Parts: sequence; structure tokens; C-alpha cells
Amino acid sequence: MMLRFISTIFKILLASLLVGVILAYLDISPEEVLKDFGLTPQDLISYLDRSMRWAVPHIIIGAIVTVPVWLVIYLFRPPRG
Repeated sequence: MMLRFISTIFKILLASLLVGVILAYLDISPEEVLKDFGLTPQDLISYLDRSMRWAVPHIIIGAIVTVPVWLVIYLFRPPRG
């Protein structure tokens, strides 16, 4: 399962690199793409920062409940084989 995940990540990175090379060959910059969406690099960073500030506390509080429940289920599961 972990090998499939790593393989998928590698494929996404390779596809991103290929698309990036093609866009660079066509003289299309990241700033131009952002401008087409009505954004600046500073806007994008601001949105990402606000998203992380919202998501991280929710992930932590969720993990406080989810991880112990998962651990109890894992410990009391019947052995395989």
C-alpha cells in the first residue's frame, strides 16, 4: 500500500515537471497564470496562510479524538492468520 502511494506521488511529480517544462517552453510564467485568475503571489500566500491557520487546529482537535479510538480498535482486533 505504501509503495502504491509513493508511486502515485512520483507520477504526480513527474507529470507536474513535464507540464512545467511545456509551459516554460511556451513562455508562460506562474505570475501570468495567477493574473489570469485575478490573483497575485501575495494573495495566494495570504489565502494559503489563512487556510492553514483554520485547518491545523481542526486537525489537531480531531486527532485528539480519532487517534485514541483507532488505537483501541487496533489493539482489540483479533489477530490475523
